[in-house]
Amino acid sequence: MKFVDVKNDVAFRKVFGNENRKETLISFLNAILGFHGNQRITKVNILNPYQLPKLKGGKVTIIDVKATDYMGRSFIIEMQVADIDGFDKRVLYYTSKSYADQIKRGDFYRKL
Repeated sequence: MKFVDVKNDVAFRKVFGNENRKETLISFLNAILGFHGNQRITKVNILNPYQLPKLKGGKVTIIDVKATDYMGRSFIIEMQVADIDGFDKRVLYYTSKSYADQIKRGDFYRKL
């Protein structure tokens, strides 16, 4: 019997990346991250991985999964196996973008 390596982006999306498999993905993420109780992920958004910039010429980001835990905190789930130069900077960029996207034009900053 052959098994697929879910660390591969294509395989990960095939196994977990559709609306019918959200509960499986939530269970997998909680198990792999060791989340229990109030830490448990309760909701996932399966995204088009290519997040287009809001402004022309902006940077395209590629996010695997956005998740929300029991307490309402948001997480960016990124599958990364290889040691990629600049990965720490990419994580910081993705996090900043996700943080800033919480508010819209006219919202107060305290909503963040």
